[in-house]
Amino acid sequence: MKEKTVVVGMSGGVDSSVSACLLKDEGYNVLGVTMMFLDNEETKKSIEDAKKICKQIGITHKVIDLRKEFKDLVIKNFIDSYQKGYTPNPCVVCNKYFKFGLFYEKAKELGANYIATGHYAKIENNQLEMSEIVEKDQSYFLSQINKDILPFILFPLNKYKSKEETRALARKYNLPVSEKKDSQEICFIPKNNYKDYLKENKINQKSGYITLKDHTILGKHTGLYNYTIGQRKGLNIAYKEPLYVIDLDTKTNTVIVGSNKDLYNKEVLAKNMNYLVDKEDFLQTPIYAKIRSRGLLEEVSKIEQENNLLKITFKNPVRAITPGQYIVFYNKEKTCLGGATIVK
Repeated sequence: MKEKTVVVGMSGGVDSSVSACLLKDEGYNVLGVTMMFLDNEETKKSIEDAKKICKQIGITHKVIDLRKEFKDLVIKNFIDSYQKGYTPNPCVVCNKYFKFGLFYEKAKELGANYIATGHYAKIENNQLEMSEIVEKDQSYFLSQINKDILPFILFPLNKYKSKEETRALARKYNLPVSEKKDSQEICFIPKNNYKDYLKENKINQKSGYITLKDHTILGKHTGLYNYTIGQRKGLNIAYKEPLYVIDLDTKTNTVIVGSNKDLYNKEVLAKNMNYLVDKEDFLQTPIYAKIRSRGLLEEVSKIEQENNLLKITFKNPVRAITPGQYIVFYNKEKTCLGGATIVK
C-alpha cells in the first residue's frame, strides 16, 4: 500500500541493510536508494553491495547521482570553513541537504510517504530524541534537518541496544555485509587525512606566528588549517607549561596558545539556528547543550538573541568551544530541540 511505502537510504553497510530487512519484516513496501556522492572505488563498492542486498531481500534498488550537488554543498563548505579558521562538521551539512533533504524529495517522487536510514536516534511524537544507545547516539548530527519531515522519518535500529546486536541481526538475515567495517568518519577524505586533502584543494598554506595572548611570539605555524581549538600536540614550541591552541586569528594569520584553563568559557556565540520544535516552545527550562558530538550535556543558564546571533551562557564553563562545530540543544527528557553553528 502506498501509505506503507518507505525508501531506505542504502549505503551498502550493515546498519542500512539491517534497517531495510526490519522494515520489510514489519510489512512495509520497501525501496532501496543509494545516493552517489563521489566517483571513487569505495563508492562503487558501496553501490555494488547495496544492489546485492536489495536483490537478496527482494526489493527494488535505485541509484541517484548527486556528485555535483555534493561537491557544491558539502565539499566546498568544508574547504571554505577551514579557509576561514573554522573546524567544520561535514556530516551535519550532508544530513541537512542530502540524507534528509534531497533524499526526502526523491522519496516523495517515488511515491513514498516515509524515508528510513540506519542512524541511531529515535522519533517519538514527531520529535527527535537521543538514541537509547548513548555511545552510538547520532542526534547531534541530525540537529540541522527540517523539523517538518520528522513525522516521515523511520529509524528502525533504535530499539536495538548495541552495534553487536545489529551485526547479529545481519547474520540472522544472512547478509554478506554482516562483518563489514563501519565507514570512515568523513567519506570524501582519503585515509581520513584531511590535511593532505586540503593541500590538494589549494587551501591557503601561508605560515605565520604562534603567540601567547599577550602577543609574545613562541614560534611559527604551518598554516591555520593544521590547527584546531584545544590542540596540544604538534605545536613544536617550547614553554614552561603545556600549551593548547585557544584561538585562530584569520585577520593576522596567528595561532594563539594558552594554558588549559584558557580553554574554558561560559559563553558561546552561534548563528543559523535550526529549530526542531516550535520556536515558542524552545526556551523551556532547563535546557542542556553539547558543543561536540561526543561531548557532555551541559546545563544552559541563559539564551539571548543578538542581531542574527544567539548568545548562549552555560551554568558552568565548558572546554574548547570550536567555531565551525555545532551547539545542539536538548531538554531534560533528551529531546533534541535544534542546533546552531558556533562562531565564537
